[in-house]
Amino acid sequence: MTSSSSPSQDAQSFAQNYPEGLRADALMEEDVAWSHEIDGERDGEQLDRSERAALRRVAGLSTELEDVTEVEYRQLRLERVVLVGVWTSGTVDDAENSLAELAALAETAGALVLDGVIQRRDKPDPATYIGSGKALELRDIVLETGADTVVCDGELSPGQLIHLEDVVKVKVVDRTALILDIFAQHAKSREGKAQVALAQMQYMLPRLRGWGQSLSRQMGGGGGGGMATRGPGETKIETDRRRIREKMAKMRREIAEMKTGREIKRQERKRNKVPSVAIAGYTNAGKSSLLNRLTGAGVLVENALFATLDPTVRRAETPSGRLYTLADTVGFVRHLPHHLVEAFRSTMEEVGESDLILHVVDGSHPAPEEQLAAVREVIRDVGATDVPEIVVINKADAADPLVVQRLMRTQKHAIAVSARTGLGIEELLALIDAELPRPEVEIEALVPYTHGQLVSRAHADGEVLSEEHTAEGTLLKARVHEELAAELAPFVPAAR
Repeated sequence: MTSSSSPSQDAQSFAQNYPEGLRADALMEEDVAWSHEIDGERDGEQLDRSERAALRRVAGLSTELEDVTEVEYRQLRLERVVLVGVWTSGTVDDAENSLAELAALAETAGALVLDGVIQRRDKPDPATYIGSGKALELRDIVLETGADTVVCDGELSPGQLIHLEDVVKVKVVDRTALILDIFAQHAKSREGKAQVALAQMQYMLPRLRGWGQSLSRQMGGGGGGGMATRGPGETKIETDRRRIREKMAKMRREIAEMKTGREIKRQERKRNKVPSVAIAGYTNAGKSSLLNRLTGAGVLVENALFATLDPTVRRAETPSGRLYTLADTVGFVRHLPHHLVEAFRSTMEEVGESDLILHVVDGSHPAPEEQLAAVREVIRDVGATDVPEIVVINKADAADPLVVQRLMRTQKHAIAVSARTGLGIEELLALIDAELPRPEVEIEALVPYTHGQLVSRAHADGEVLSEEHTAEGTLLKARVHEELAAELAPFVPAAR
């Protein structure tokens, strides 16, 4: 856009040169330009009133499905969605990156993204999220694109959802509901499914709708409004809420029982003193691919957000022969609602109780530092701030070398790898070996061959420094934990 042409002329030329779904300024009022530029100069970061009021079309968000058979298959369940976000702070790039992430979430849920718009506001409108006038413009976009769902880039109150639906006349879902839908599709284990159900009920409880048509059928014979109208309906809503609360209580008891079994396994690992490493990171950063590369575990690897929901624990071995466990965890995402963190605490427990965190970040992402910050926020929530961390810059083969260099410079204990090609994996294994906690007791013992299991345990749970087979037994020099040191103590040669 230049200062020599009017906004209406710009909109016309834009429409001629670009496809309909990618027109960035189709919604602007004819006498208002989104980019408030005069001869290429911008008046600081100030935005005039008309600029703040404009809905900005975000280009490049539409989903491309080229495979006809895939279209035929997915069309049966695809929802056709328009995305909408409120830009309250930061740069326009930040706002567009956030909406691009929402598009990836929507596609992971199985939706077809038709368009995306951003509304510049100081804060979301308490009634309709984007304001009543802009809600009407959003309705026009919905009609123009043939969408059947609007997805909002934030958590909306029950009132905002209802009011926005009343205007746009199609289903409205918020970011939290979208994430829950993805969780429901991806949970595989009994525990994972139970935790998804619990999170969904927590989300739905304050959003039960008890007014409008559903209540009119419950009214009874009072008529005339007031208490006679309201009472039975409220009774029904309270009944529904009580049932949900009862189900939630039952679900929490079931999850607690499952947690006991998981803790038994973890205590078994701790008793054997096997060090644990947790792989944490932003969703779709390549955590499962890294786990496969390090262990050959064969875990599902999918180019989708939240492909991993249930904790996956695998045994691995350092180059020096020390055993340890690797736990893959659910991907993190910005503004993850607190009750989702609570519901998925089981996957986070592996992070909080590990000896080392491999914090995986996608080096090819437009804003890797934001991803790092989002993950560290959740790590704080689960009380894992004291656990040592290695920042693993994944997808280094596809990343901008300058971005990788910047991350290597700004992040302590960082290493660049590619789980796809194997680049840097040997160096990462050596770094894991160096960072894992070492057994605290150094001991030398002459272990009789009849007690060979102690030598095996020293290899599995400790660090063998030297081993020599003699006529009397195995002369072992090793670093071991206190429990094993106590069992080896009878075989320590007497000091001469």
